[in-house]
Amino acid sequence: MPSLTIHRNDTVKVLTGADRGKTGRVLRVFPDKGTVLVEHVRVVKKTVSSKTGRRTQGGIADQESPINVSNVVLVCPNCGPARVGHRVEGEMRVRICKKCGQELPTKK
Repeated sequence: MPSLTIHRNDTVKVLTGADRGKTGRVLRVFPDKGTVLVEHVRVVKKTVSSKTGRRTQGGIADQESPINVSNVVLVCPNCGPARVGHRVEGEMRVRICKKCGQELPTKK
């Protein structure tokens, strides 16, 4: 399974598409497809049917759709949008910001 430099709960900025410039938190990562689900980005309408016995109301609901990982960039807490590099410290491989060189927080 391929690994991505973007993890869940990271803050990312959208580079291309209709939602260009928006910033949001990563909800889910799909490494096998190379996509991420970003909060309040690429919102689509989905029809939801009412289920008998579950008391869910049918209608049209809004939900996020996955966006390609190449269309987003990680936002560094110190310097803003930046590329991600890696550094090996002992047994651990940590993510670093290419602009400022600071270690990026891992929120797992």
